[in-house]
Amino acid sequence: MPVHLNPYLTLAGTAREAMTFYRSVLGGELELMSYGDMGAEGDLADKIMHASLTTPDGLALMASDVAPGEVVEHGSTVRISLSGDDEPTLRGWFDALAEGGEVHVPMEMQPWGDMFGQCADRFGIIWLVNAAVGDQTA
Repeated sequence: MPVHLNPYLTLAGTAREAMTFYRSVLGGELELMSYGDMGAEGDLADKIMHASLTTPDGLALMASDVAPGEVVEHGSTVRISLSGDDEPTLRGWFDALAEGGEVHVPMEMQPWGDMFGQCADRFGIIWLVNAAVGDQTA
């Protein structure tokens, strides 16, 4: 069996909303397991213990709401990168992810010859999107 490296987001009570949003942007199959599914009651029951999104493009993204007693600290040490040569798809994903968030670098031609943009989505997750568009001088 191959080994996979999958981003795993920890969110402060917005995992269901975030993962549903990411499915609307990236497509794919979303599986949600709440703390209530595992027997928790009260306010915790509806929170997400584990979510998994697998897309037709082979992307995998996982998330959960912060566990009881833990605190989510937003930082900038981890970013999610999407890259490939399907510029229309990548541009569409960038535009959708940026909606309601903040564009740090507009999706445009860069000195290295690719289309690139960076944004923070409405959940505070930073996305780097790079579309290899080939030689633009021809």
